Formats: sequence, C-alpha cells, structure tokens
Amino acid sequence: MKKRLLTLGLSVVLASALLTGCGGENDSSDSGNSDGTTYKVGIIQYVDDASLNQIEQNVEEQLDKRGEELGVTFDYEDYTKNGQADATTLNQITTDLIANEVDVIVPIATPTAQIVQSATEDNQIPVVFSACTDPVGAQLVSSMEEPGANITGTSDALNTEAIMNLILAANPNTDYVGLLYSKSEDSSRQAIADAKEFLDEKNIKYIEKTGTNTDEIQSAADALIAEGVDAVFTPTDNTVMKAELSIFEKFTEAKIPHYCGADSFALNGAFVGYGVDYANLGVQTADMVVDVLVNGADPAKTAVQTFDNGIATINTETCEAIGLDLDTVKKAFESYCTDIVETQTSEEFE
Repeated sequence: MKKRLLTLGLSVVLASALLTGCGGENDSSDSGNSDGTTYKVGIIQYVDDASLNQIEQNVEEQLDKRGEELGVTFDYEDYTKNGQADATTLNQITTDLIANEVDVIVPIATPTAQIVQSATEDNQIPVVFSACTDPVGAQLVSSMEEPGANITGTSDALNTEAIMNLILAANPNTDYVGLLYSKSEDSSRQAIADAKEFLDEKNIKYIEKTGTNTDEIQSAADALIAEGVDAVFTPTDNTVMKAELSIFEKFTEAKIPHYCGADSFALNGAFVGYGVDYANLGVQTADMVVDVLVNGADPAKTAVQTFDNGIATINTETCEAIGLDLDTVKKAFESYCTDIVETQTSEEFE
C-alpha cells in the first residue's frame, strides 16, 4: 500500500537567479529544464543498516529518474560516503564535501544531519536531510513548517502510541514492558518519553535498558530477558537496528516479542516493525533535492515533510517461533494499521 504523504504546509519558492553554490543556471521550472547542468550531490550515510541503506538506494534511483526527465545530471556517485557511525569520520566526510563544492548535502539520520548543519552554518550550502525523527527537538530546524535556515528534509517521526496499542492488542495481559534504546540517539528520546507516558497511564510497569554499541545492546537484551518482560519496545534507533540481527534470536528463544519503529527491524528478525515506508522516504527526499537545485526552493521556507505512520510489518518466522498465530495477530492489529505486511528474516531488503 502506497503511503500517504503529509506535507506540513509545504512552501516552494522559485528563484530566478543563480542558486548559491549550484553548478549552473536555474532559470526554468522542473517541468522543462533541459540545460544539461550537472549538480554535485553529496550523500552521507550514517551507518549500514537495512532502513538507511534503503533510503540511500531510493534517493539515488529517484535522482537518476528525475535527472533523465529534466535533462540534467545529479552526480552523487563521486560524493556518496558512509561514516559508519563514527563522528570523526562523519566530520571529515562533511569537510571533504564542502571542499569539493557540492551543491547540496543529503545527510541520512539525525547524528549525520547535526554534523552537517554545524559545518554549513557559515557557507550556507543547502542541506536536505532524511530520516530525522524529531528535527525540532534535535535543533536542526526552528519549526517543521519553516525551518528557518539552509536546512530542511524528511522526517520518520514515530507514532509511539500506535505501537503501544499493538503490544496490548496482541497480548491484553501485558504488564511489564522493556524499553531498549541508545541514550546517544536523539531520535529515541521523544519516543521513549511518549512510551513511558502511555505505560504510566495504563499502570503498566516498565524497565529501561540502553547501550551505545552492539555489545552493550546485546547485554541490555540479556538483562531484559532476565527481568522476564512481556514485550520489548525500541523506537527508530540506529544503534539497536545495527544490533538487531545479533539479538533477535535471544528474544525469540525467550518468547518475548520485540516491537520496533521501522520495518527494517522486522526484516532483521524482530517480531514487528511499525512506521514509515523508508523507500518512499528516500524518494521524497530526492524530490526535495531536485526542488532546491532545479527550482530554487529555499530550504528555510520549505516545510519538513513527514508521513502517515500506519504500516505494521510482521516477521512471520518470528511470529511462529514465539508461539503466536499469524492470522490472530493480524486480526488484532487491523484497527491500528492502514496496512499489514509480512516479511521473513534477511539482512537487506530486496
């Protein structure tokens, strides 16, 4: 099911003059531009994981498609890098892209966007981020409607209440929930706060376990199992996502369902992933890049785009392994989802 795009008052500003830092004149709309201009597009991947890799792939494919339509070239192959979750590496990549005079930078995930934002404050290179869960809370933008600087993008904001409802729908007797996340991830803070508020209102006990790398996340998972929690919740947390393939069997063997804030978690073994379509997120990010480069849209006045959360992805292998009936689970989930998708454990999306 194709996701419904919710644009928060998207404002497009057409510029007739040369866009600062761009590789050519932008004097026509994207419906008729065929001047052969080449734009340098820097893409910075935060770390290898199924969701973020899916975003990058779709950004690149959509840029190729739009470039062919418009008669221009978006050169990203020479300027696509992966920081592997290392701040020093991410800073160096950003410095190199600025030195290469790229026309736009596309940072994927909140930590990457924060580094790029800081590095472009003076030179004002346009920035179009992707998969930043809480851009305002992370101080990337002044508001979702009017970012206010050289930066805008797409958000994978999570409907935490919906995931909590899925937990109770599958097991109404849930009375102890584990919260597994990384404190170093800004994107997790609001979702965890929302989860606590929900659980407090329902008088459901919870316990938090955190980690900043795969080894620590594995230890945290072991601790939650030892606690005997009924379910585990993880938001759109890249640290846990990176570790999912190494922890899902622990939860499966303990018969503990793991509910997470992205479909890629389910692909990597978690019981349920719920949230945005990351392929569509990548497509819309690329379209915003085109709008900035070709149409001269001003990032400061271009609303951050967010999406309808509503797809639940169930790992059918894990569902069976933890002793749940797939048809029964799907029926319980129906009223909380716009769509239910089935997947099996794999490392990457096909």
